[in-house]
Amino acid sequence: MGASSELGNFLKSRRAALRPEEVGIAPHPTRRRVTGLRREELAMLAGVSITHYTRLEQGRAVSASDSVLEAIARTLRLSDDETAHLKDLARPTATSCRPAAPRAAQAGASTRQLLAAMTDVPALVMDRRNDVLAWNHLGHALLAGHLAPESPDTPATRPNLTRMLFLDEQYRKLYTHRAEQAELAVAALRLVAGRHPDDRALAGLVGQLTMKSDEFATLWARHPVRTCTSGVKHLRHPLVGAMELSFENLVIPGTSGQHLIAYTAEPASPSEAALRLLGSATAPLAQHTTGLRH
Repeated sequence: MGASSELGNFLKSRRAALRPEEVGIAPHPTRRRVTGLRREELAMLAGVSITHYTRLEQGRAVSASDSVLEAIARTLRLSDDETAHLKDLARPTATSCRPAAPRAAQAGASTRQLLAAMTDVPALVMDRRNDVLAWNHLGHALLAGHLAPESPDTPATRPNLTRMLFLDEQYRKLYTHRAEQAELAVAALRLVAGRHPDDRALAGLVGQLTMKSDEFATLWARHPVRTCTSGVKHLRHPLVGAMELSFENLVIPGTSGQHLIAYTAEPASPSEAALRLLGSATAPLAQHTTGLRH
């Protein structure tokens, strides 16, 4: 996942998606060999020299100013997330020649205490790669009741929700709109990859999913980029049926990208009743949920 090649792939994908007539370029009388904008057309519209843009797309530009990147982003009609991703790829954080081996992250004691206190709210803590570091009883019951409650405790058995979305059949069935969920997951992972190009564990996850899931490989090649901090999940749980749950994705300060996700239901709704039923139905398992140990 070299930053220079990722930058080129990203720019090419966005050039190909933008038709010339959308930006005021008249149709050419002869047949075009490219479906989207040519490099020279994009450079002209952005007010950037074709040489500078070509070097940027080929990963040979030493640096690019904010004004240049923002002009390219405006021309390509990038979203705020895509513009931030463009800047991450164009100016990757300097790292050593040989990245250090990834260290297994752990949820802090106070974070685990907070999870344990959220008795009526499904919640879990993940690292930036979506490895589950800890979950409370309802979080485990809601998302991965088929896995051992203590699985987040050991890096070797730690669930990864992105991997599960593509490779775990039971988890895949949980989402009513699974295709939409898959695209969101890939788009969020792209943002992380742009910010951490030397993350070996992340590269390994992407490589594994690309090899084992044609769906993931296709989505990854499209280079979607989007952050997802809140929204609604439509689930069909094997024990309690359909649920519509709101979620909040909260970054935990002082960590390397750890975030807490909590799910809530509309008060007095069928989904709230389903959540309560899920808690009651799985209550005997709560005392074995070792993922909340200090």
